[in-house]
Amino acid sequence: MTAPHAAGSRKTPSRTASHPFPSARSVLPEHPPSWSAQADAECTNLGWREWLALPELGIAAIKAKLDTGARSSALHVESLETFRRDGALHVCFVVRPRRRGARTIACSAPVVDRRPVTDSGGHRSERWFIRAEIALAGRRFHTDINLTDRRAMLFPLLLGRGALEGRFRVDPALSYTCPRPPSIAPAPSR
Repeated sequence: MTAPHAAGSRKTPSRTASHPFPSARSVLPEHPPSWSAQADAECTNLGWREWLALPELGIAAIKAKLDTGARSSALHVESLETFRRDGALHVCFVVRPRRRGARTIACSAPVVDRRPVTDSGGHRSERWFIRAEIALAGRRFHTDINLTDRRAMLFPLLLGRGALEGRFRVDPALSYTCPRPPSIAPAPSR
């Protein structure tokens, strides 16, 4: 049997290893089971906004917001139209790489899907999806991108977690950690 505490000598629990509630650090594994040390080491740290390129679309440099809260990636397009080429559905559209720039780039790509997307305001709309190559932080990879009107947004491209997962870690304290990709020189006239 333990002796009762003397008046005024009541002990308060300390925040040490002997505390009855273990800290989260001692209970949670260092990495979730789906992570591997190799995959963790292969991820590149990026900022919340970065320059990247969409080479297959002829876009040498475009600002992107890296958004881990968004499932899919979205590209601002103007004047979108669908057409068939060799029996496959394609889209042609215009991209304005700089928000206030006058320069536009005419693009076309095969359609991979059309599905509903819920935006950050909770509005659902049907959007066309294409598969495009992205060049970012010395890596090149393909990802699905939906085409939409983002003219009210600060960035013409939103890169969602589907494109980021397993490749990059986003540090919200960082910004533009990668140099701006060099512009594509105009094709020589013949």
